[in-house]
Amino acid sequence: MAQSGYGRIRLFNDFCGPEIPIATAVAYGTTAGGCNYRLSPFTVHGDMADTATGVIANAVGKVGGWARLCSSATTADGQGIWVGTELDFSPALTGPMVVEARLEFPALTARDCFVGFMGTLADAAAEPVTLTGTTLTKVATNYCGFVLDSQLTAATEWHGVYSGGSTTGPTDTTEMDLDVNATAAASQVLRVEIDTNGTARWYIDGELKQTVVGAVSTTARQAGGIGIWSTENTTGLVDMDYLAVEAERDWTV
Repeated sequence: MAQSGYGRIRLFNDFCGPEIPIATAVAYGTTAGGCNYRLSPFTVHGDMADTATGVIANAVGKVGGWARLCSSATTADGQGIWVGTELDFSPALTGPMVVEARLEFPALTARDCFVGFMGTLADAAAEPVTLTGTTLTKVATNYCGFVLDSQLTAATEWHGVYSGGSTTGPTDTTEMDLDVNATAAASQVLRVEIDTNGTARWYIDGELKQTVVGAVSTTARQAGGIGIWSTENTTGLVDMDYLAVEAERDWTV
């Protein structure tokens, strides 16, 4: 198919702009209202029926544009929110693929945060993995990104998780510990890259922390973004300075 100069897809929000809510939100496949709401150019999924769950613009009080993601405070473990794309990308057709975010936690309290790509995305936006102690349980078949979970033994350390490719993703979290801690109220830049062959790289503050050949499926569709989920009846919070998702355009269709 004919190509043009717009071959690279670049989605970016520095959270200085508008929130666009959709009233009377309902599930996919219905006609009465929307199914979530958009934070242009990204979509927002999650447990929006819980009034504690959502995205709050300018909640941090810093200049330059920040937004706060809030998970549920009143419902069960695993309730939360996702800001990112739909299942729009796959490495073989749209690689290299990138998710990058600058973020910080106001406090390192009960929460499960994931930044990267995941291959399962419904209205409720289930977390792609669950973690306890030193054990990871796979929820989605395909995912690749960073996770920080207060239920881990290494509760403040970032972990580089992956599944779906020719290299089997580990379930022992000591094998994916990136040896970098999050600190409350201190920002970090997280970046994950996936090549057309499924090889992935994890960077924190510009430093390469992990490379895995065949980390993900080259054909499975992926959504890129950031999510936070509750681990108990306590609101999980993460503050974003910016979110970027990049991929190549699929010229075969």
